[in-house]
Amino acid sequence: MSLNNPVANRSFSISLRVQFMAKTAWINRNERKRATVKKYAARRAELKAKKDYAGLTQLPRDASPSRVVNRCEVTGRRRAFIRRFKISRLTFRELASQGLIPGVTKSSW
Repeated sequence: MSLNNPVANRSFSISLRVQFMAKTAWINRNERKRATVKKYAARRAELKAKKDYAGLTQLPRDASPSRVVNRCEVTGRRRAFIRRFKISRLTFRELASQGLIPGVTKSSW
């Protein structure tokens, strides 16, 4: 692909606009949260079994599993996440249209 070719440059810029990528800081933050949840999982379970809610409040906020966000594995998008495929609806539609997801076909009636 030549950089002097205006048509090639146009398609390259269009593909960048179509493909949304979350900030790497958001993705890294989510990974840190996952690590914190894993680190404190046993301690949280122990405190919950004892019903020691004062002890639970002493743990870091990110130790709670509900603070971890499901993110698309391709783009990092957090909204419209499809759990079965671990990707967002936009990525799912794109990959399904290209036939890259096994067993998924476009429906028509």
